[in-house]
Amino acid sequence: MPNFKPFEAKIGHEFRNQTLLETAFTHRSYLNENRAPGREHNERLEFLGDAVLELVVTEFLYAKYPDKPEGDLTAYRAALVNTVSISDAASKLGMNDFLLLSRGESRDTGRARAIILANAFEALIGALYLDQGYVTAKDFIGKQLFYKTDEVVEKRLWQDAKSRLQELAQDKTGVTPTYELVGQTGPDHDKRFTIAVIIAGDRVALGEGRSKQEAEQDAAHKALAAKGW
Repeated sequence: MPNFKPFEAKIGHEFRNQTLLETAFTHRSYLNENRAPGREHNERLEFLGDAVLELVVTEFLYAKYPDKPEGDLTAYRAALVNTVSISDAASKLGMNDFLLLSRGESRDTGRARAIILANAFEALIGALYLDQGYVTAKDFIGKQLFYKTDEVVEKRLWQDAKSRLQELAQDKTGVTPTYELVGQTGPDHDKRFTIAVIIAGDRVALGEGRSKQEAEQDAAHKALAAKGW
């Protein structure tokens, strides 16, 4: 079992109930290999933490942008709390080093690990809320996420990746990106799609996902990075 003291020192919060902290890091797969009476995985805490996260970010944006309409605030919130944003926050906190995973899950990288980290981040918020209350959870969320807000708004990161790529490609090259299916694997219930994004005849990036739409968004996101946009 990991020693969580260094992590508690890093986030500046010492848990009264250590079981809550341990549960926040416990993936369902870990319990399949390490059965013990009374042990729980983090999905219930994730459910709670997701609600706390949404309320805290909503409250913050409502106060920060008094003149913005509901639609804009919703888009800003989505950009701040999406999987990429909160898994990045989890990575910066070193949460990866404390995850309790099965041997199989521990080998996963890329998007699969990002989702696990994002879920653990939400579960940690739920654990903080139960252990020390709303103000402590709000303080934690503020330190990890609020600094991103100005960049999200100024760089229009609240737009989905495909929309941003199309807007920037048309502005910079006069060409609309196109998407091409280059491969698919897996059975019908668990397919993985690979999509290429093409700009002016140049294959800029490949994206993967469990649906064509998800793969296109992943490709667009990688294309924005590849182009430095």
